[in-house]
Amino acid sequence: MADLQETYAQAFADMPLVAILRGIAPAEVEAVADCLIEAGFRFIEVPLNSPDAFTSISRLAARLPDEILVGAGTVLSPDDIVRLADAGGRLMVSPNVNAAVIGAARARGMIAFPGAMTPTECFAALDAGAHAVKIFPAGRLGPDYLSDIGAVLPHGTRLLPVGGVDRSNMAAFMAKGAAGFGFGSTLYKVGRPVAEIGELAQALVTEFRRIVAARA
Repeated sequence: MADLQETYAQAFADMPLVAILRGIAPAEVEAVADCLIEAGFRFIEVPLNSPDAFTSISRLAARLPDEILVGAGTVLSPDDIVRLADAGGRLMVSPNVNAAVIGAARARGMIAFPGAMTPTECFAALDAGAHAVKIFPAGRLGPDYLSDIGAVLPHGTRLLPVGGVDRSNMAAFMAKGAAGFGFGSTLYKVGRPVAEIGELAQALVTEFRRIVAARA
C-alpha cells in the first residue's frame, strides 16, 4: 500500500472532488461508488448520519483500489474516529472545527477535511492539522467570499466549497480560489438511479477538467 500522504497528494492532483453520499445504505454503496470512480472521482464520503454508515465504509474500504480515499462525513467526536479507523476509513470530513477530532484523525494517519466558515475557524482548522478546509455553506456565501478569506489565510491553503455548488458556478468559485469541491445533493440523493448518478458525476468531472484546461 502506498504512503497515504502520497496517495492523497496524487488523488487531489487528479480530481479534487468529494462525493458526499448522505443517506446512502450499504446495499447500494458499492454500485454508486463504482459509477463515481468510473467518472473520475477519487474521494468518497459516507456521512455518519446515513443508515449503518460504518458498514458502508467498511465495504468500500475493503473493495476499492488504494488510490481511492474513502471515509466518513459528519464526524463529531474522537470516538467516531476510532470506529472509522476500525472500518478502514482514511478520510475524515466534519461539519465543524473540533481540534480533538482533527487531532484524533491525524493521530490515526487520516486525511482531515474539517468544515469551517469564518477566518477564525479556518485558522483553527489549519492549526489542528487540516489538510484542506471545507467551506460551508458556500452557495450562500458566494464565490467572492473565498477571495476575501483567502487573502488572509496561509498561501497554499486548500479551500473546498460545499453546499450550493454545481456545474453552473464551479468556474466562478475556482476563479476566486477554490482548490476543489464537495458535492452532496447535486450528485447523490436517496432514490436517484445509479445511472443518473453516474451521468451527474461525469458532468461534474468534465466541467472541472474544462475549467482547469481553460486556465492553463
